[in-house]
Amino acid sequence: MEVSLIFVVFIGLFLSPADGHVLDHFWDSPDCVKFFYKEKIPDLGAFQPNLVRICQRFLNTYHFATLYDTYHRIAVYSAYIFEPSSGGGREKRWFVEPQLVSPAWSTEMEDGYKLSQQNPDIYLGEKQALNEDYTNSGFDRGHLNPNGHHAVPSRNATFTLTNVVPQNPTLNQNAWNKHESKLTSLFKANCHQAYVLVGAIPSSNNWIIKNNVKRVNIPEYLWDAFCCIDQNGRPILSGAATALNTELNVVVERSLDEMVDFIQQFSDAPVNELFSGQCKAAN
Repeated sequence: MEVSLIFVVFIGLFLSPADGHVLDHFWDSPDCVKFFYKEKIPDLGAFQPNLVRICQRFLNTYHFATLYDTYHRIAVYSAYIFEPSSGGGREKRWFVEPQLVSPAWSTEMEDGYKLSQQNPDIYLGEKQALNEDYTNSGFDRGHLNPNGHHAVPSRNATFTLTNVVPQNPTLNQNAWNKHESKLTSLFKANCHQAYVLVGAIPSSNNWIIKNNVKRVNIPEYLWDAFCCIDQNGRPILSGAATALNTELNVVVERSLDEMVDFIQQFSDAPVNELFSGQCKAAN
């Protein structure tokens, strides 16, 4: 199936001031840009106006960054720094981004159910997916930034629907889950710090449909990429992977350069580097 990273233009996007949760640019906030290696922001979706940049805030702290597509209602990617999990933090709540409802609302993610109960006359889902979109859809609420790559409270913060895509249950619970566990072991054994991007490539016309309305795009592929550095900040290890979002249940490992070539197939704009210097040691 032909897929594309070319997004429909979104009109009337409201953005908060530079110190808010939804930003014009990630580098507007030092607490947000730090999730990117050497503060290098990937060019993915750079000039597409239906995308918003979210600094994922929970308990008054920033935990990761997400480039979110308000048309497809899935993330383009989430960027984070790996931290060993201390267990716990398996949220029963699913959070939403209040500033995608109104720029005057809270800059911190909130429980979607509670927020809807407090604002019964306001529809929360115009620019983002809601928990009910996934109910009985046949798809898992697949984390991009995985909760298992964080300690509490960052672990809790990953349970925001702006960090979630419809994921095939077989893939989510098997091959992709094993891939995430493999990365955990790899990062613990080799990296002083690991910078990670996890993203999705939307399908051309495959959606979760509710009441005859296309609500959430079902991505064609999931992908990730990482850059590990040593105690001196020098890159020592990198890699990437892709998975077709079907019951095929296969994860294909790639180099960063191969990952750029893969994503480039679905974008008319240059993809360029995913990390500064493609995570290669300086000569």
